[in-house]
Amino acid sequence: MADPAPHTRVAWSEIATRDHAPALALVCLGVWLHAADGLIVATMLPAIVAEIGGGALVAWSVALYEIGSIVAGATGGFLALRYGLRLPMTLAGILFAIGCLVSAFAPTMPVLLSGRLLQGLGGGGLMALSFVAVSILFPPRLMARAMAAISALWGVSSFLGPLIGGLFVEYATWRAGFVFFAAQAFALALWIGFAAKLGARPPAAALSNTVPVLRLAVLAAGIVSIAWAGIDIHPVSTPAFIAAGAVLLIVFVMLDGRAGPDRLLPPVPFSLVTAHGSALTMVLAMSAATIAITAYGPLLVVAIHGVSAIVAGYLVACSAVGWTVFAIIVSGADPRHDPKYIAAGMALVVLSIIGFALAVPAGPVWLIAIVAVIEGGGFGIAWTFILRRVTTLSDPAETERVSGAIPTVQRLGYALGAAYIGIIANAAGFAEAGTADAFLPAARWVFLGSLPLALVGLVALARFVSPGVAGGRSGVMAGTE
Repeated sequence: MADPAPHTRVAWSEIATRDHAPALALVCLGVWLHAADGLIVATMLPAIVAEIGGGALVAWSVALYEIGSIVAGATGGFLALRYGLRLPMTLAGILFAIGCLVSAFAPTMPVLLSGRLLQGLGGGGLMALSFVAVSILFPPRLMARAMAAISALWGVSSFLGPLIGGLFVEYATWRAGFVFFAAQAFALALWIGFAAKLGARPPAAALSNTVPVLRLAVLAAGIVSIAWAGIDIHPVSTPAFIAAGAVLLIVFVMLDGRAGPDRLLPPVPFSLVTAHGSALTMVLAMSAATIAITAYGPLLVVAIHGVSAIVAGYLVACSAVGWTVFAIIVSGADPRHDPKYIAAGMALVVLSIIGFALAVPAGPVWLIAIVAVIEGGGFGIAWTFILRRVTTLSDPAETERVSGAIPTVQRLGYALGAAYIGIIANAAGFAEAGTADAFLPAARWVFLGSLPLALVGLVALARFVSPGVAGGRSGVMAGTE
């Protein structure tokens, strides 16, 4: 049955009805658990390290979570096609809850990190399946409103995440914070498993993809190898692990290129010859270059400037706030100006990295907050237009794969960046630091060490916004620039 009046304006009251409100609450809760997790853990991380140690493994808390999210995101659509929404979403919620409980009762950092991996698998699964659920549970007429609600909730999580994490650190314990989120995940899993209305299971004929187990295993092994290189800095083992990780990542790209219609990425995904290759290279490099403030920012700010956990968490949240505000401000821009907005946004991102290298060691704290807003604002200015330009220029047969690859490559950048910056931090003495002055070298070098990655991103940016970049729809943009 056709969706009635698909082109008329949709009021919020239409999605808040008895028929649609439960589905909206379900997908929003799934997104909330994933969106809030990173900021809450970043806020609690100084207290975690102070209690159970493991400063040398700080970067792993980001890398392992992102590995889990990548794996879950890549398999979520397949599982929904094969089993429907109920079973995969229930299992994702349980997995997230178990991960939170493992972290809550962890006696050492390695145990907590195993919980972070489970949280990544569960949270990434909930996130991916929530987006699938929007396309299944809502008629086309209401999908835009559902996505807007999810986006708004993501912005709200940037405010509430640090507050919740900070409150648990200040007035209870960080372990109780993990238990609090485990309870939410178990409640969501019970609702999905026994009460939620999730529609009919899709027919078997709809199944067209297979889970890329080997490719995902090779990808995960490559990231872990690079992260492992930073645990104990050594002139022989550290370069060896980095080289092994690089080889595994190359093998992943080669295997994925041979996977035909089941590819995760478009063909030659990181070439500067094509529009999509330039865009994905830029996203990968810039994501890797900016993860340092999330992975190490709260720890460094607490150690050097003596602020509370809540303040440290909100410094990181400023980036998310900047992203949201600036994205809204520029969202109505004319497509003719996409290259200018992309270039301006990425330039702000690079400037923010330099700003962090100066402000995090020296302060004042309010300046760090401003730099974080600039970083997030840069991404907010560029992000919508990156997607619009790359889909316009890409081969029409690859448009969906290119669109899906951007968030996957972004998470890959976060994971690789965390692994890489962990090497820089530990080489600068972060793991052994015990005083404010001892943390200063690491506070400089985790950001200065990110600049080479940002320069790679700028090279890819220059190619991506150039009028002559190759694409599947040649000349489309040339006439508009």
